[in-house]
Amino acid sequence: MLLVVTYSRAARGSLRNVCRTHEETVVRQFGRVALLRETAFAAFQALRLREKHGGDVQVERTEPFNEFEAVDEEVRTAARAYEERDSPSLPYAAFATREGFPDPEALREREL
Repeated sequence: MLLVVTYSRAARGSLRNVCRTHEETVVRQFGRVALLRETAFAAFQALRLREKHGGDVQVERTEPFNEFEAVDEEVRTAARAYEERDSPSLPYAAFATREGFPDPEALREREL
């Protein structure tokens, strides 16, 4: 998919117009951001916006996040266990120490 991010009111208006006019190209729109299908026509629209608004439009190529390929089982298990914890106000750092899950600092340093 193509991620289009706008940084000015004018660029946001142009993105909104593209999304309304070419709904079949739009996967999802979030105000100043839109996900477009990965087609040549979507690329054309994104590049048009960048030509018109310059640095006020950022275009990135994205791929769907597959947690089973990108994330270790240990991290998925920790996330599941933390959301099922008995005390909702318990911070993750304390929970991780008590339950033997990865330390938040270690997770911050670990690449996907």
